[in-house]
Amino acid sequence: MTSKRKMTDEGAELLKAVKQMKAGKKGRVYTPEQLLAISARQSVNLTQKEFARLLNVSVDSVQDWEQGRRSPRGAARTLLRVAHEHPEVLEQLAD
Repeated sequence: MTSKRKMTDEGAELLKAVKQMKAGKKGRVYTPEQLLAISARQSVNLTQKEFARLLNVSVDSVQDWEQGRRSPRGAARTLLRVAHEHPEVLEQLAD
């Protein structure tokens, strides 16, 4: 007996990308800034809202970084690098 599991958004996006690759279509392309923003937030396991509050930026800013509409600058970029490379530091701040 097989059970159907709900697919996560990330899983659905990966499956879609694989199907596009098999069909010879170009998949979604991420900029290094987008990857930094996404991986930094995921490394501390926070929602966009929680991450924005921790960094003292708007949720719109986090969404814009992750969607590639804007790139993080200055201190925000440094904080993202710290979150990505040393998530324990931001986890301590979140407590």
